[in-house]
Amino acid sequence: MLKEILSISGKPGLYKLINNTPNAIIVESLLDGKRFPAYSHYKITTLEDISVFTEDEDISLKAILKTISEKENGAPVFSHKEPTEKIIGYFEEILPTYDRDKVYVSDMRKIIQWYNLLAEKKMLDFGEESAENT
Repeated sequence: MLKEILSISGKPGLYKLINNTPNAIIVESLLDGKRFPAYSHYKITTLEDISVFTEDEDISLKAILKTISEKENGAPVFSHKEPTEKIIGYFEEILPTYDRDKVYVSDMRKIIQWYNLLAEKKMLDFGEESAENT
């Protein structure tokens, strides 16, 4: 599910990988559907490769998104622009062992924003996979 969903540093939202070319990859914005080439000077990360620091070991973004989806029955959550206290409180519910020194509120906001976008586009398909760390 998350292998072809990309985050591009400096660009808002998420992107779906469409095609590879010799000099770039072609991506499509999940926000507006526009396609464009993403060149190698962009910092591009697949959501599958993202994890969050916890007190024990890192936990995959996929596991966190699955936890949110189960808590919200697949529905979007509140806006990522809510007050800081609400964001932190929610994150403590879904991942109580997150590392408070390494995980910033901006990271929490981004995860909530990404979850909402993926839920809105009906792209949260966890299949039979477990929510364990990957």
